Amino acid sequence: MRKFLSLLALGLSLCFGTIAAAQTLLEVMVQNADAIAKPSRQTIGPVIAAITATADPAAAAVLSAWAEKGLGLRKDGRFFIIAEQGDAWALTDLAGAPAGSAAKVDITQLKPNSGVRGLIAGALVQFQLSDPNPARRLEALTAIARAPEEGHLPALRAAIAGEGDADILSQKQRLERLLTLQFDPDPAARIAAIDGFGSDIGLDLRAALNPLLATSRQAFATPPKGANIAQALEIGRDITATEAYDLLVTASLAPARLTVEDARRSLEYNIINGQVGGISVADLGTQSARDAAYSALKAAGKVPAAATEAEVEAALAAHSFADVYMQPNAQITSAAKAALGRVETRLAAMQTLDLTLDGLSLASIYFLAAIGLAITFGVMRVINMAHGEFITMGAYTGYVVQLFVPNYTVSLIVALPLAFAITFGAGVLLERLVIRHLAKRPLETLLATFGISIALQQLFKNIFGTQARPLTSPAWLDGAFVLNDVVSISYIRIAIFVIALIFLGLFLLMMKRTSLGLHVRAVTQNPAMAASMGINNARINMLTFGLGSGIAGVAGVAIGLFAKVTSELGSDYIVQSFMTVVVGGVGNIWGTLAGAGLIGFLQKGIEWFNPSNTLAAQTYMILFIILFIQIRPRGIIALKGRAAGD
Repeated sequence: MRKFLSLLALGLSLCFGTIAAAQTLLEVMVQNADAIAKPSRQTIGPVIAAITATADPAAAAVLSAWAEKGLGLRKDGRFFIIAEQGDAWALTDLAGAPAGSAAKVDITQLKPNSGVRGLIAGALVQFQLSDPNPARRLEALTAIARAPEEGHLPALRAAIAGEGDADILSQKQRLERLLTLQFDPDPAARIAAIDGFGSDIGLDLRAALNPLLATSRQAFATPPKGANIAQALEIGRDITATEAYDLLVTASLAPARLTVEDARRSLEYNIINGQVGGISVADLGTQSARDAAYSALKAAGKVPAAATEAEVEAALAAHSFADVYMQPNAQITSAAKAALGRVETRLAAMQTLDLTLDGLSLASIYFLAAIGLAITFGVMRVINMAHGEFITMGAYTGYVVQLFVPNYTVSLIVALPLAFAITFGAGVLLERLVIRHLAKRPLETLLATFGISIALQQLFKNIFGTQARPLTSPAWLDGAFVLNDVVSISYIRIAIFVIALIFLGLFLLMMKRTSLGLHVRAVTQNPAMAASMGINNARINMLTFGLGSGIAGVAGVAIGLFAKVTSELGSDYIVQSFMTVVVGGVGNIWGTLAGAGLIGFLQKGIEWFNPSNTLAAQTYMILFIILFIQIRPRGIIALKGRAAGD
């Protein structure tokens, strides 16, 4: 019999459900006119659900108009979408057809309160999430993610089943889990949603999990049963006595502490015949006597209730203190804590990867800036203080090219070889006019190139001014490669890394496969022997200096894509370039590469430990390099040959 009744009830519910679903929008509105005219958050929910269930294309427009106070009820009981038209209302029927106009006195404008508007907004989400236009569906997901509400959850779940786009489906499912862990009343569903994120480290996930682990510090006479305690607090270790007693006062478990000033005033006011609370004034020389006198006055009702030091200690001993989770369900907080643990572990790994990419990017920049200096220094033993200005010259070359070639991709293709040619020529000119005449006089060479550096900086200021000039990257280099919320690297830095690899490959090809490379290696290792074999050392020095300067010009174009192009651009990199060459090993390309890696990763590592003070980071780096050179004076990879005998 019970089974029969259950089946009968199920059949009736399905029958009535079918009838309700078959109702038209107009029928639902007419049947619920009173509820719509005077809605409340507690009663209007089923009506809004019924409007949504009609599946009428006009339902979204009606709900939207209602939420925006654009729905009116005429005296004959008909609903219209209304818009002001002078002193009257322009009417549109529920099907969307114009219905003339009506005087304002004949139309009651429906003005739902904020609670009802929230329910309507939740219903409208269902239409937006199922919109045929994928862009509209994505907009709805973005809007929900920006301001999630409990009412969005049913609509989001309903929209998942019919989603055909795989990417949007994935976003809907993820957002549904986020809303579930925040709003679902079923603890099991919330725990399943938390576990469903796996190794996800999204910022929105962390923002949703953290409130589940929020705690409040509380005091108890006896800990309540079922309290979700995060940590029991021990006075003196986890909380001070003063903080603990303040908790008791806040919870009305103890009176306020008696201050010395209040006690003194109260005792003075109650001196009668040389006594206070039955204790002679002459005997009030100790704190315990004063506390006893105050307690006697308090018992007699002559002073307000306040705790003496002894009473404070007794109250602290009689109570316990704890940090209590604001989320009462211990299983939910355990799941959230475990999930945040996984997030933090993966986050640490991602931060390490991000730091590695930053270090690799900086190392490639330093390598490009230093490779020309390494060639010059290794072959000629010349400390070229104007090397940074060749970098600046290359950057300004790129800027000038963009003035005449508006296409940024084409201008970049033109600027790279042109910068090499211009700085190569400038390097050859410097070597011919200055460096050659100061051979084997390193101090004078250093001073001369330092003076040329200052002169070139002033020349750049005279030509281009002191303000930064733009060197704009092509559109395909805009933005960044984003792996997740933590790991990202700009496409410009990736391009610089590729350029550095290309120049490394070209340099190795030149040194290993060409006669110029053979001659350079010979002069680097033993110039006297090279000269005896018929190699023109002066010509090799000139070409080497030009080659190093040309590479600096290419580095300037690359650096100018993300740095400010000013006359001081090169000076920002000259110190790091020298450190790279010295640490890596003079005259060795692999040493320069190793030195750039060490300097780049070291600088990023120090900045990570001390991000607010880059000057201190550079100071620590220089100190480390000084110590490193004391241990390995010839660098990471020492040059064999001439350097071995120096």
